Amino acid sequence: MKTFDQLWAEISAKEAGESGNTGHLLAAGIHEIGKKVVEEAAEAWMAAEYQSKSEAALEISQLLYHAQVLAKAKGLTIEEIYEVL
Repeated sequence: MKTFDQLWAEISAKEAGESGNTGHLLAAGIHEIGKKVVEEAAEAWMAAEYQSKSEAALEISQLLYHAQVLAKAKGLTIEEIYEVL
């Protein structure tokens, strides 16, 4: 189990083109990452509406991950996000 901040630290350490999903997404760019955020948001909504709590938790965790990757791709810091949270 990891926290939001621990996930942020992991994602922040990644670079575009590195092996793994995060590096691949960062290399694909903001447009492609944004499409994943929209997809994951829909899946989170549907899971919350129609599936179990554990399935909803999984989909929401994937949404949070992709939102953080999008923030990294945009060059945001966690502090900039927390300022407006």
